[in-house]
Amino acid sequence: MPALPPPVAATRVAVRSALTGVPVGGPVLVACSGGADSLALAAATAFVAPRLGHCAGLVTVDHDLQQGSADRAASVAAWAVEAGLHPVEAVRVTVAGRPGGPEAAARAARYEALGAVARRLDAVAVLTGHTRDDQAETVLLALARGAGPRGLAGMPARRDLDGVPLLRPFLGVGRDETRAACTALGLVPWDDPHNTDPAYARSRVRSAALPALVDALGPAVVDNLARTAHQVAADNAVLDELAEKASAAARSPAGGLAVDSLAALAPAVRTRVLHAWARELGAPASALSHRHVAALDALVTAWRGQGVTHLPGGLGVIRRNGRIVLAEGSDPG
Repeated sequence: MPALPPPVAATRVAVRSALTGVPVGGPVLVACSGGADSLALAAATAFVAPRLGHCAGLVTVDHDLQQGSADRAASVAAWAVEAGLHPVEAVRVTVAGRPGGPEAAARAARYEALGAVARRLDAVAVLTGHTRDDQAETVLLALARGAGPRGLAGMPARRDLDGVPLLRPFLGVGRDETRAACTALGLVPWDDPHNTDPAYARSRVRSAALPALVDALGPAVVDNLARTAHQVAADNAVLDELAEKASAAARSPAGGLAVDSLAALAPAVRTRVLHAWARELGAPASALSHRHVAALDALVTAWRGQGVTHLPGGLGVIRRNGRIVLAEGSDPG
C-alpha cells in the first residue's frame, strides 16, 4: 500500500483531533465554498468522521455576489454527494442591506445560514476550513485595528454557533498543506477572486502585508502569529472567568453594579465586567467599542459628576447612589 501523502495525513489528523469527544448523533457538517481549504476539510471529514461513528454532511453557501455563484454552489454540492457526504445542502443568502462592510455582511449571512441548517438537521458540529495562515492574518488585522487582547486571540478553535459547536480543525494546518492535500487527492479547488481583491483589507494582508513580514522575518512568522493567538486566548479565558465572578459580586440588590466593588478590581478584569454588562443591557456586540467601555470605566474611576454615558442601541448609563445603572428613558429595543 503506497504511503499516505503527508498533507493528506495532516488534514485527517487535524479533523480526528477536532472530532474527538464530539457526541455521536446528528451529522457533522462541513462548511465548504469549494476553495482549497474547505475542500481539503470536506475530503478529510468524509474519511475520518464515519470511522468515529459520525455521519458527515456538507453545506455550501451561495452569497450571490458573483456571476455563476449558483452554478458553483451546485457543483460543490454535486461533488459532495459523489464523495459520500450526506446530507448535502446548497443555501443561497442575501448579503445586501446588512450592517457593516461587505466582508462583515457576507460573514454574518454565512454563519446565519450555517446555524439555521445545523439546527434544522440536529447537527452535532459545524466545521470550517480556517487555516494557520488565516489565523495569522486575523492577528495582523487585530493589531492594525488596535483590537486589544480579544482581537489578538484570533479565531477560537471552538465556539458556539446558535447552540451548535463550530469547530476549526485546521488552525494548526498551513494553507500550503491544504492545497497540497487537494492535489494529492486529485481535487480541483476554486480560487475565489475576492481573496485577491485589494478592495478588502484581509486580501491586502494576504497578498502584501504578511508576505512582506515573511520576507523580512522569515517563514516562522506565520507560526508565531498563530501561536500568539493561542497564548492570548488562554490568558483571556482566565481573565473572563475572573470577570464573571467579579460581576456577580458587584451586582447591587437595587440594580446595576456597585462602584466600590468595580473600583477595587484590576483594570483588565473591570473592563471585561463592564463590556459584558453593556452587552447584557442590550448593546450590540458589533457596535460596542473600546471607546464605549472606556466611558463606562470613567464613571467608576474618573467620576467628576458627568451625566449619561451613551452606548450603542439607544442605551444610556449613569452613576447614581454609588452604582452605575441604566438611565431612565433608555431604549434597548
